[in-house]
Amino acid sequence: MTFKQAILTALTLVTTALIGLSLLGSWQKPQIQSQLELSQIDLVLQAAEWQPEDPELASLRDRLFGPEVFEEALTQYEESRQSIRGNIAEQRRQLNELTLRVVPEDAPESKEVQANLDRLTALEDTLDVRLGLLQVRQDRIEEARASWKRASERTANRPNTSNTEDIALTLAALWSDEPQPSPNTETQLETQLKTDLTGWFRNRALERLYQVEGRSDALTQLISREQQRAESAAYKLVLINGVSIVGLIVGLGLLVFLLWQRFAKGKDSILVLDDRAKWSVPWNWEIVAQVVVLGFFITFFLGQTIAVAVILPLAFQILGWTTTIAAPRLQAFSILASYALAASAGLLVLYLSLKPFLPLPKDWFEFHLKGKDFLWGFGGYFAAVPLVIGISLINQLIWQGQGGSNPILEIALQGQDWVAIACFFLTASIAAPLFEELIFRGFLLPALTPYVPVWGAVILSSLVFAIAHLSLSEVLPLATLGIVLGTVYTRSRNLLAPILLHSLWNGSTLLSLFVLGSSAN
Repeated sequence: MTFKQAILTALTLVTTALIGLSLLGSWQKPQIQSQLELSQIDLVLQAAEWQPEDPELASLRDRLFGPEVFEEALTQYEESRQSIRGNIAEQRRQLNELTLRVVPEDAPESKEVQANLDRLTALEDTLDVRLGLLQVRQDRIEEARASWKRASERTANRPNTSNTEDIALTLAALWSDEPQPSPNTETQLETQLKTDLTGWFRNRALERLYQVEGRSDALTQLISREQQRAESAAYKLVLINGVSIVGLIVGLGLLVFLLWQRFAKGKDSILVLDDRAKWSVPWNWEIVAQVVVLGFFITFFLGQTIAVAVILPLAFQILGWTTTIAAPRLQAFSILASYALAASAGLLVLYLSLKPFLPLPKDWFEFHLKGKDFLWGFGGYFAAVPLVIGISLINQLIWQGQGGSNPILEIALQGQDWVAIACFFLTASIAAPLFEELIFRGFLLPALTPYVPVWGAVILSSLVFAIAHLSLSEVLPLATLGIVLGTVYTRSRNLLAPILLHSLWNGSTLLSLFVLGSSAN
């Protein structure tokens, strides 16, 4: 074994261990899926209050949002609460294990588990407050009071939760047998509801307050504003669900066609990936390992860590951004800049590794504008929709709300600053597709073809692509997406096609998150 091989072997072991620890750590984290489901429910609740004057629109509203909407929302919130309680129990078990192992409270592992526990308990409090308002909507007043009592009792003895406690107590007072709101109740509600209850839930609390106080003018204005927001929510739902349904139908039709073509044309069909699709590779396995291992180590563990911990905070401080730029924008800038720095480090490793072999053989890193290659990108997107959705449903059954998620998804769901949104789109829809397709499809997939069949190279590169996102719950869906991306690239021989597919996928995901998040405002 040469000195270079020894170093590469040692670095491979270290990188594998770091990846394993990261994946294990993600197993302890909750997914964002529950938040997405609740955001969707909140949007449906707002849309269900729409009372259009047009008879045709009213008929459509009745078909889309019947009286069972509120009962279904109540059921889903109760199920989410049970799921959250299970996750809380798991986090407490992990915290107890750390205590038994005498792990210090300020250790990174302990801090992470405690942060997850605090976030989940805060979410449970919010769910109980919202459950009460849904139970009131179904005339289950006693159950609503019990929900608010649970929330107020839990938060009474925890720091930084007085806001939730005040909301629960205020709502319980408004729906008491003899409600007597104080003169500053509206001010309290307006202040509290901006951060804890939004949309449909906020309107129900204020509606009750105005009814108790006999303020018909305020109630009329509230209803008028709610109708405008309800109409907007209905259009947002049509946009989100319409895009998903169209993508699903087109994708299923495309998959049926591809399967038919596979049996009709045999080895000449689109789905066949045989040795005819191999690349000419002028380097050995050491170069492949060097790019993957060294690139991964520098990109994800040195590039992002140093960028986030040292370079960006120092740069923002010098520029004075820490005090002049709003937190959402600063967070978005940080994500974009750290990804750009990490990607630059990875691309530098790729370039230096392949520099001795320039010029590269034909078909390597091809990028050209041709009409049919755009069709590969769009077709791949539609084919991926039903496949990834199906795998994601199975994935939810496997992980039961655990396994972590990409942190940018949760940030995007909560963000409503347009500058921050633009940064997120630049990161996810441009920077990520360019960098990841260059590495995983442009380099890794072809480089594996001398050692495994082409279809095997597609699958292996897809697994590496999925694992590189360091989230257990995303491995199966991302590997499925990676297989579609690899197939598209292998057949088109043009990196533009998978980059377009990848950009469409990330862009549509972010668009859905932003639309759902906007319902809260």
